[in-house]
Amino acid sequence: MDGYFYSILVVGLVSTVMCLVAGLMKKAPNDPTILSVLAVELALLVYLVGSIVRVALGERIAGETWEFWGYMITALMIPLGAVYWAVLERTRWSNFVLAAVGVTIVVMAARMNQIWY
Repeated sequence: MDGYFYSILVVGLVSTVMCLVAGLMKKAPNDPTILSVLAVELALLVYLVGSIVRVALGERIAGETWEFWGYMITALMIPLGAVYWAVLERTRWSNFVLAAVGVTIVVMAARMNQIWY
């Protein structure tokens, strides 16, 4: 496991807890919950840039290259889709959709880490 995974782990779990608590409190999506999911997106963008730099410097992905980049592209789309959903449907249930993002991205980041090494 590398630093990219651990940063996504922390940010993803914090985002999940924040969004779950907001949903359980029957609150509509608000700035903190949406920004927490955007923080997950930012962590993924840092992972993307780091991965591009590592490949450019000659490091090789141990697993299938197409699989790693497929996970990366999909992971980058998930938070954006959830935020779009939360903006359109301003009900407490959108916070549960936002909460699912953090856990989903942590699992995907773990898989990307397995593919890399």
